Amino acid sequence: MRRNTVTLLKFLVAAVLCIMAFKYFTGGHGGTQDVYVDSKFPHEGGGGAGNKRAMIISDGDMKKIDWHNYKQIAEEKQRTGPGEQGQSVILDAADEKKKADLYKVNGFNAFASDKISLHRSMKDIRHPDCKNKKYWNKLPTASVIVPFHNEHWTTLLRTAWSAVERSPPGLLKEVILVDDFSSKEFLKQKLDDYVSAEFKDFSTIVKVVRAKKREGLIRTRLLGAKAATGDVLIFLDSHCETNVNWLPPLLDPIQEDYKTVVCPFIDVVDYETFAYRAQDEGARGAFDWEFFYKRLPLRPEDLRQPAEPFNSPVMAGGLFAISSKWFWEMGGYDPGLDIWGGEQYELSFKIWQCGGKMIDAPCSRIGHIYRKFAPFANPGVGDFVGRNYKRVAEVWMDEYATYLYNHRPHYKSIDPGDLTEQKAIRQKLKCKPFKWFMKEVAFDLEDYYPAVEPPPFANGEIRNVGANMCIDTRFKGQNERFSIEPCIKDGGNAGGEQNIELTWHKDIRPGRRSVCFDVSQSIKKAPVLLYNCHGMKGNQRFKYNIDTKQIFHPISNQCLDCDPSNKELFMNPCDQSSDTQKWKVEHIEEDKVKHEWGAP
Repeated sequence: MRRNTVTLLKFLVAAVLCIMAFKYFTGGHGGTQDVYVDSKFPHEGGGGAGNKRAMIISDGDMKKIDWHNYKQIAEEKQRTGPGEQGQSVILDAADEKKKADLYKVNGFNAFASDKISLHRSMKDIRHPDCKNKKYWNKLPTASVIVPFHNEHWTTLLRTAWSAVERSPPGLLKEVILVDDFSSKEFLKQKLDDYVSAEFKDFSTIVKVVRAKKREGLIRTRLLGAKAATGDVLIFLDSHCETNVNWLPPLLDPIQEDYKTVVCPFIDVVDYETFAYRAQDEGARGAFDWEFFYKRLPLRPEDLRQPAEPFNSPVMAGGLFAISSKWFWEMGGYDPGLDIWGGEQYELSFKIWQCGGKMIDAPCSRIGHIYRKFAPFANPGVGDFVGRNYKRVAEVWMDEYATYLYNHRPHYKSIDPGDLTEQKAIRQKLKCKPFKWFMKEVAFDLEDYYPAVEPPPFANGEIRNVGANMCIDTRFKGQNERFSIEPCIKDGGNAGGEQNIELTWHKDIRPGRRSVCFDVSQSIKKAPVLLYNCHGMKGNQRFKYNIDTKQIFHPISNQCLDCDPSNKELFMNPCDQSSDTQKWKVEHIEEDKVKHEWGAP
């Protein structure tokens, strides 16, 4: 009798498991938790096969499963309306006149954001191989931490909603909105009331944590991390939108090794139209010796596996997943870092040098608004970025700090403050020297961003033959257009920026700056913008033909042109007979320039 009872119980358990599996794979991620997720994330380190610091509970309990919510994906594909499927929102003439006030205080077109649903659908732009990827059925729980200061209402809430609605039940434990002492009235009681009312029916807890004074981005993130209860901390900015199945790819590598930090692919939400698009299809994070964030090309083995995570030396900054255990073992962020700046280098160096690793996960994609301009006033605490950089350099970079100081001499005289605690963390964790990081992790960084910069191939004024005016970037910044102006040497504006370099990176940039000429379209009169130099050619690759005096852009197969009547600068199909396509460059290394003309 007892044996029959046991047999019956086994049959019932098997039947229940079959029903759960059926519900899951037919889109059963609705309001109930259909897949068992282990809530006891084991924090012990330890070895395991291959010396992995494994988080896996038991090999017998583990299997790889498909985490896609196919029902939700199908429903989202049917959505229509402003901005749906990640499309642009184009304002009519009447609305264009209304957007200015919101633009000034946000640095993006918040008026357009308000026309988009807080639950808008996204186009799945992942590599097709991501649709077949499976991840462990038992994954750690996550706390999403969203720091904000005077963020716009709809962009902040769209960040929260996209995280909650596109996460499998049971994985996302909470979303913590961390208010860095905002002054906008709607971010006070109104926000508290909205969060309490609108998210009450979800298993994910959404809550607001508030700083008692202005702390800056870094310490606000720390405040959120201290309030988090999930096994993994996921940091997002306050104007993001997650895409399809974004969460499992971030958690899966941490399940296998708690010292792995995972970054998503960061896509672009256009600051003007809110169109969602890819930034690119992957690159490794890096830096130059002024501490500008840069990127390195993917290795051949990474290109062969476009859906697989790959090692990255440096994170972009605000979007990444890290186990709470590993974050606090490393001391979190250095609390001595003020406001913002340098925190991504401090944490990246610390992760690698102290025994962890960092990867980018191509199958986790999150859109981010890159503001047109920063709308916040200077906090009035001096050169906080320089101070932060010096703290990072003095603690982590050893003899390589000299290269930073050579490029930024005034950093030498900055007082970095007390570094005792940070140096003690490095000693306690037995962290490797920076030389090891440069050799083993950022092994090709100096091929692209050498500590001692080679001289440019050509530099000085670039004078247009037809217009007899010079290219003048006028100290403009990223995403801005520039023009031709009367040449300074002919009595033009002495405050202009006409010393232009054709660098050994094979790009064109204003001298001693890290913004480059960038062309992203292959159309007639394609605009030329300034964009952060990435050293990876593509949109920023230019050649100079000494014989025809044309500046050629290989990827668009066009030449630099201008309109003397309105001083406009643009790309056009190449025409050797056109004087507006002929440019005289003041100083030229002829042998090098001729060699580059024949180079790929």
